[in-house]
Amino acid sequence: MKKNFKLVIEYDGTEFFGWQRQKDKKTIQGEIEKALSKILNQKIKISGSGRTDAGVHAFGQVANFYADTGILPPDLKKGMNSLIKQPIVIRECCIMDDDFHARYKAVSKEYQYFILNREDPCAIDRLYQWHIRHPLDMGAMSQCCQAITGIFDFKSFENTGSPRSSTIREVFLANISHLGHSRLVFKICASGFLKYMVRNLISTIVLTGLNKRTPHEFTKILEEKDRAKAGPTAPAHGLFLKKVNYS
Repeated sequence: MKKNFKLVIEYDGTEFFGWQRQKDKKTIQGEIEKALSKILNQKIKISGSGRTDAGVHAFGQVANFYADTGILPPDLKKGMNSLIKQPIVIRECCIMDDDFHARYKAVSKEYQYFILNREDPCAIDRLYQWHIRHPLDMGAMSQCCQAITGIFDFKSFENTGSPRSSTIREVFLANISHLGHSRLVFKICASGFLKYMVRNLISTIVLTGLNKRTPHEFTKILEEKDRAKAGPTAPAHGLFLKKVNYS
């Protein structure tokens, strides 16, 4: 009898062509499916809560899959972590009700974007934060975060190719704060995200922090629903999928 397994996955996206399985390219989904298929001796396909792009990391990506096996979740988790020779770690493995689906049952997702704001770059953590050498105006950026909290049409911050029927999303929380040692973190939790939405938002917020836009102009960009008005897409390596929330 098939069981429905849920996985919580942490990964460093630097070496991968994103989450989604691609022919002849190394992806997180592809590596996990290969390991599971070998352990369970059956073809396994997993469903993720959503895609992360090439270079994006995750603390808490969620996926599920169905398998006919007597192996217990703790043993399956241990087996996957010993077999996957990549910067991918299965943090949790458990059995769920048959109707659980990592994508369709999700009610919100949380992302974090890290910035190093100082003149000198960083050698050790350079693959996990965006280096901005000029001082940033935290007050102006916080005003931008307030402006996107609520239900809005985020078409101005969507790149082409987004799989969606609507560009309206509800943002439950958005803020930017100091972490110490010249590091900042932008946190956002929403009902869902459009393609590159977080990276386009933070790049435009950073322009405001650099006084190249005003908070009022940022709000106008949101209202005008024109991608050309927003900033360029921020680098992928500063972005982390923090958590996927379920009811």
